[in-house]
Amino acid sequence: MNVPTDYVLALSAFLFVIGVLGVLVRRNAIVIFMSIELMLNSANLALIAFARAMAPGTEALRGHVLVFFVIAVAAAEVAIGLALIVAIFRTKRSIDVDQVSSLQG
Repeated sequence: MNVPTDYVLALSAFLFVIGVLGVLVRRNAIVIFMSIELMLNSANLALIAFARAMAPGTEALRGHVLVFFVIAVAAAEVAIGLALIVAIFRTKRSIDVDQVSSLQG
């Protein structure tokens, strides 16, 4: 079954908006990181949709290769972000972004 590119892009935009709302509304650091991951995955979905819409060949492969780079950056962001969250939780006993905004010693 071949899903039209417009539908895939609409889904990607919807997921991106959910991610933006999660970053803006929530104060929990873990939920904010999950929302950022949702935005990165929606960008990946759009890249794959555009790569699939292009003619087959090396041009379409560029979108797929770019997705792998985005996945690698997202994995590094999760590793560093979760390490920071654990370190902050050990000192502050909270992962509320409002309480952590004043990072004084």
